[in-house]
Amino acid sequence: MFQLLQGHIQPAGHQHHKTRLVTKDGHCNIEFGNIESSNHFAYLVDVWTTFVEIRWRFVLLLFVASFTGSWFIFSLLWYWIAKSNGDLPGQNRTDGHVQCIDNVNGLTTAFLYSLETQTTIGYGGRALTGHCVGTVALIIVQSLIGVFINCFMCGVILAKISLPKRRAKSVTFSDMAVICLKKGNLCLLIRVANLRKTLLIGSQIYGKLLRTTTTPDGETIILDQVDIDFRVDAGKDNLFFVCPLTLYHVINTSSPFYELTADTLPQQDFELVVFLDGTAESTSSSCQVRTSYIPQEIQWGHNFLPIISRTKTGKYCVDFSNFSKSVRVTTPHCAHCFKTDEDQRNHNKHNQQNHKKQVKLGIDNLGFQVIDIQDTMDITKM
Repeated sequence: MFQLLQGHIQPAGHQHHKTRLVTKDGHCNIEFGNIESSNHFAYLVDVWTTFVEIRWRFVLLLFVASFTGSWFIFSLLWYWIAKSNGDLPGQNRTDGHVQCIDNVNGLTTAFLYSLETQTTIGYGGRALTGHCVGTVALIIVQSLIGVFINCFMCGVILAKISLPKRRAKSVTFSDMAVICLKKGNLCLLIRVANLRKTLLIGSQIYGKLLRTTTTPDGETIILDQVDIDFRVDAGKDNLFFVCPLTLYHVINTSSPFYELTADTLPQQDFELVVFLDGTAESTSSSCQVRTSYIPQEIQWGHNFLPIISRTKTGKYCVDFSNFSKSVRVTTPHCAHCFKTDEDQRNHNKHNQQNHKKQVKLGIDNLGFQVIDIQDTMDITKM
């Protein structure tokens, strides 16, 4: 049984506000609770990953605090050395007093000297005299710590800028998924596009169906995962991802969507998560792009509009204004209907072939020749 659907363009649907595990932009909506306090030390052990994954505002706060904090701490040490040696104004100096640091007259000048030392500015107004062993040791320690802070903070900022998930922002999925006929099969279709001209090497596409199921033993499994096999016309792996691709999943007897119909689809409670893994051509870093679709974001009886055309100059043009738009097409009401109609057509075709074989009687002898026999006289006449 087929539905005859009127052909008109269906624009991209609005975002449905429903609780989902993976948001449309790929973020995971999950929260961890009742974690033992001892497990929090795991974040301190893996300190590098912790600093790379924290938000930018905390990185900038850490950047400012690390430098200003180290300058201030060492300024206190320089001030203490100057005060212990009697270099500050107002202290009783003996004849022949030798200063450890020139022109350090208070905490402010000590802070400026600490900043100039760690940043290697060296204005020349404040400097070590070289007569105190402690100042030589302290300036070595401050220089080494300053180099460590510079390297660490530059590494964190560079790592955050070059995170693979930033590359994933330039890969987009269609807002809606559609179900229609494709190559003689009932299929679920999704579009994906790479907004950069640089390719994703070794791209792989797969999906997971998340739903709540109940086992025969009565156990309820929340977020039960079922593999969904997606493919494209060019193959499943190592895609030539230079233009938008249409992914499709064949709805057959082994598909979890086989029992769905056009009427029952909106009432279902599941989440389809689609993944695309690849390696960025420019940075050689692996990245993963993901999105999700809920039943209200799957349009039964629609197909995507074409978006690739060729200009008069011979270039290929991609019209992203129709990227998520679809048009109504003639589509089976359910997978069972399509399967029944297909079996009936195959049965009728088989019967027609058998009927043709039965009507033809005997066997043709290709070597047999037909000749004409003329009427002869009756020689038996008395």
